[in-house]
Amino acid sequence: MPEPVPLPRRPRLAPKGRQVDPAARERVDRLCADLEPRADLLIEHLHRLQDADGGLRKGLLAALAERLRLSQAEVHEVATFHHHFDVDDDAAALPATTVRVCTSLSCAMAGGQSLLADLRQRLAGDPSVRVVEAPCIGQCHRAPAACVGQHQLPEASVGSVSAALAEGDTGPRLLPASGAPESPRDYAQFRRLLAGALTPEAVLAELKASGLRGLGGAGFPAWRKWDTVRAQPGPRYLVVNIDEGEVGTFKDWQLLSIQPRLALEGLLIAARVVGAEKAWIYLRDEYHDCRALLQDELAALGQRIAGWQAEFPQVLFPAIELRRGAGAYVCGEESALIESLEGRRGLPRLKPPIVALQGLFGRPTLVHNVETLSWLPAILEQGGAWLAGQGRRGRNGLRRFSVSGRVKHPGCYLAPAGITLRELIHEYAGGMTDGHQLQAYLPGGASGGILPAALAELPLDFDTLAEYGAFVGSMAVVVLSRQDRVREVATGLMRFFEHESCGQCTPCRAGTAQARALMQAPVWDAERLAELSHVMRDASICGLGQAAPNPFDSVLRFFPREVQP
Repeated sequence: MPEPVPLPRRPRLAPKGRQVDPAARERVDRLCADLEPRADLLIEHLHRLQDADGGLRKGLLAALAERLRLSQAEVHEVATFHHHFDVDDDAAALPATTVRVCTSLSCAMAGGQSLLADLRQRLAGDPSVRVVEAPCIGQCHRAPAACVGQHQLPEASVGSVSAALAEGDTGPRLLPASGAPESPRDYAQFRRLLAGALTPEAVLAELKASGLRGLGGAGFPAWRKWDTVRAQPGPRYLVVNIDEGEVGTFKDWQLLSIQPRLALEGLLIAARVVGAEKAWIYLRDEYHDCRALLQDELAALGQRIAGWQAEFPQVLFPAIELRRGAGAYVCGEESALIESLEGRRGLPRLKPPIVALQGLFGRPTLVHNVETLSWLPAILEQGGAWLAGQGRRGRNGLRRFSVSGRVKHPGCYLAPAGITLRELIHEYAGGMTDGHQLQAYLPGGASGGILPAALAELPLDFDTLAEYGAFVGSMAVVVLSRQDRVREVATGLMRFFEHESCGQCTPCRAGTAQARALMQAPVWDAERLAELSHVMRDASICGLGQAAPNPFDSVLRFFPREVQP
């Protein structure tokens, strides 16, 4: 049998893949000149391009890949993963300003959908503006909210958005703590630690006595995390998780807006005790105002640290990097956040190992949210027993509740652990809005389930709501009245989960889509939804897919009249 004759190869006339235009290379280098060309800074580079042009041109992405020595596919997959990046053709006309209108639950109850439709109609002929629908932007207490460029606009209207655009008021707004003068109380407890008046062991003892738990949602005892990280070989790292994207949550924004130095002092104390050599602050992109504030505060802190280094030359102070998220709810999950910090898509990691053992860049990593860290100065000043002595109904500590919805005074309230929903409404939030009667409430945002008014006397805290299929999580309390249809609320929450699923695992990716389709039927298929819930809870990689069934499970359990004949 004759040997096959190979076909002659056609010579390649150009290198494989998209070629980098010299002008694109020069523009990327100019826009990103002060950023080190490191792969873990990919998102920071993408923000520079997005902010400059109103989008990401494909030619610039190719040049960016070359600069960071990444494949174009790696750059493209990160750019298309995050909601705040827009990949466009090189010749596309890009808007100068993007207006994001929140249509999440609290804003939807205040007319967010109508505001979105009216703005799209008003601005339809203006090519310099793009109006998009956005999930929760952390202004639930002043709904409906919008973000004009980088300017958070609470209680937004067509008029206020149009005025901001006309005046070019698209930069970050000032916050109450912006430009705040120095105070003798600033960093006082950290100075005690530096001076030896407190030892790391004493700090750990007070932390344990306080009963402080992680207040980002999981409620894990803080001292156990510290002990675990501290016991690992160095280098060790610390990450501050400010990606609070849970529907109805704005407590970290509130804390930063009025007392950012508490969180920064907590960061320094935690880093000193566990021996963290470096710290990263990961801030959700919706909080442009907090980013501007933190940049100023970190610059001032850098000057303080320079003075401390001269006074305490034996102390190693952690380097601190402020990183900017890009609109992805899943990055609130600590391992997904770490993936994002490393310059990749925010896909949650399989566990074990936990991040306390193998976290950022493979090193032991302590992860806390702003509220948790902000408690450390008070614990060290007043003692752990003081905090543990707060609370009602046998619960210990104080909690910050983000309260929104059908109450007279939505806001962030510091209240005793174990307070009931009814007490929270009447003692702190001014009661129900006139003309509204309590029907239901979300004790922990979209993930925490929906409970009926009949259970408004339950203590609100970790572990108290489990038998009702609910949990407090980040303590985002959204109050519903009899004028709200709970099935519509649950369907909206499922659309949120479907939109925010990272797509990594089939139970979550396909399960949220199937659940949303089933929930649109006039009569719900309870048996099929129950099966779907079981699969999603058992097989999803992270808490997003595991908690996503809570809204429809709650409706079937407590509000069957709305979905069944």
